[in-house]
Amino acid sequence: MELSSIYRFPVKSAAGHALQQAEADALGLVGDRRWMVVAADSGRFLTQRVLPQMARIQPQWLGGDGLLLRASGLPDLPVALPGRGAEARLVTIWGRQVSAPDAGNAAADWLGQALGRPCRLVYLPAEQGLQVDLDYASPGDKAAFSDGFPFLLIGQSSLDDLSARVGRTLDMIRFRPNLVVAGAAPFAEDDWRRIRIGDMTFRVAKPCSRCVIPTVDPVTAERAADGEPLATLMRYRKREGGVFFGQNLIADGPGVLDVGMPVERLE
Repeated sequence: MELSSIYRFPVKSAAGHALQQAEADALGLVGDRRWMVVAADSGRFLTQRVLPQMARIQPQWLGGDGLLLRASGLPDLPVALPGRGAEARLVTIWGRQVSAPDAGNAAADWLGQALGRPCRLVYLPAEQGLQVDLDYASPGDKAAFSDGFPFLLIGQSSLDDLSARVGRTLDMIRFRPNLVVAGAAPFAEDDWRRIRIGDMTFRVAKPCSRCVIPTVDPVTAERAADGEPLATLMRYRKREGGVFFGQNLIADGPGVLDVGMPVERLE
C-alpha cells in the first residue's frame, strides 16, 4: 500500500488542491482548514451544505504570508494572517463557540460578492486548535476547522468500487479527504485501528459520516439532481443512522508526508 494523493483545503468548504508533499502539525496538514467563512450576523459557520457555490472559491495557502482568495469574475485578493491586534470574533461550528481572529473587511467584502450574502472570514492559529471529541480521542488531541478530526483518509479502491456502482468515474476531491491510500482492497480502511505512513503513525478514530457535500460537483458547484453519489452510498454504506465513507485519523505527532510513501497497517 502507498500514499497515492494528498489534498489540502485552506478554507473550510472551499476548493482544495493536490500536493506532492505536506507538513503535518498538531492540527493536521499545515494550512488545512485553518480559515473558515461565517455568517456576518450570527457567526455561524458556512459550508457547501447550504452554499454550494463555495466550491468555486479557490484559495491558495501562502504559509506565513496568509492566504490568496481566487474566484472566477473577481480579482485575486491576498489576505494577511490576522495580527495580534485583530478583532476576535465569536463564531459557532457544530454547536461549539470559538473565539477566532477576524481577517478584516476586505476579505469579508470579497466573500460577500462571491457568495451573495454578508459574511466574515476567520482564522484559527496553530497554537489554538479545537479539542477532538473525547469519545474518540485523548485530551490534547486537536483539530482545525475540519468536521471534528485532523485527517480524513479514503482508500482509492473504495472510491473505485463506488464509481462502478454509480456507473461513472467520481473525482476523489468531492469527498474532501486529506490522504488517499492505493493498493488496499475496497473499504479495507474500515478495519484499520493504527497505521504508519512513512515515519508518521496514526490512530484511526472513527468512520466519516457523509452529508450532501459529495453531491456538489467540485468544478461547476452544481448539486447532482439524482443525488449521486450519496444515493448509491445509502444503499450499501448506511448503518447506525449514518452513511459512512472514509476514516477519520489522529496523528501521534508531527511529520512530513510525501506521495508514494509506504502505508503499513499496524493494528
